[in-house]
Amino acid sequence: MDGLKETLVIWSAELRRALRSGRAVVLLGLYSMFSALVLLVVGWITREIRNAVNQQLANAGADTDAPARVAEEMRKGMLGFLSSNDTAMIEALAQVPLEVLLVFKVTLFFLPAYVALMGFDQISGEVGPRSMRYLTVRARRSSVLLGKFLSQASLLVGLVLVIDLAIFVYARIANPDFGFAAMGLNLIKFWLAAIVFSLSYVALTTLCSSLFRSPPVSLVFNFILLFIFWLVDTVGRAVSEESALRGLRYLSPSHYATDLLHPQLTQFGISGAAYAGFATIFLLGAYGALRARDL
Repeated sequence: MDGLKETLVIWSAELRRALRSGRAVVLLGLYSMFSALVLLVVGWITREIRNAVNQQLANAGADTDAPARVAEEMRKGMLGFLSSNDTAMIEALAQVPLEVLLVFKVTLFFLPAYVALMGFDQISGEVGPRSMRYLTVRARRSSVLLGKFLSQASLLVGLVLVIDLAIFVYARIANPDFGFAAMGLNLIKFWLAAIVFSLSYVALTTLCSSLFRSPPVSLVFNFILLFIFWLVDTVGRAVSEESALRGLRYLSPSHYATDLLHPQLTQFGISGAAYAGFATIFLLGAYGALRARDL
């Protein structure tokens, strides 16, 4: 019970300090600018493709229903690409504007790097100047570790919610047929998917920050691990089904991202369990490194 109280006190103090430091504002601005840039580019490309198709059909003297049919076929093709041609997912995401799906897919690729920038010094920033010893005198190392992890996770949850809300509001304005009920339901779904996905990377950042005394070294090592995970997933997907390297993709957290939007709870549960497993492994590694360190 004392450990839980210590964790909650450290979590609360670290979260307040993060909010007062202005880092949250900077991170929100960075995430907002990136998401807005992706959203504007995706929206512009979508409009240009739609206008080009409409113009070609008009020049060819096609019937008036042809543009709608072509647009629908393009949408189905894009949904198939984003959902790995899963029929259930295509049906579940049929009402979601393509802009939202594409921005979500792109942001999942860059979100781990954003998480690393957000919390690379959460442990090493205390270990380097040796201020960590003042914390560990009054609290368990496990409590300090979990408190700092929960602080970063809480900050990320809030930032992702703000950005996702802005994206869905834009999609609602740009697509009048995207109703408020569908908007609210999919906002919750996409937000939860992003949180489940990113919490394992918060734990990875905690591990990297626990391994080194210098925050810059922690950040560089974090990016190296992110590249290794990306490479493992890419190689595992690229090789043939018969290759023994095919199983490598299961060692990367990103491999399980697609099913986070799956309408079947079983598929979502498997992905969620995989991310929980990665987060647990990373946090245990961080605790082992912090426990063995001379503070």
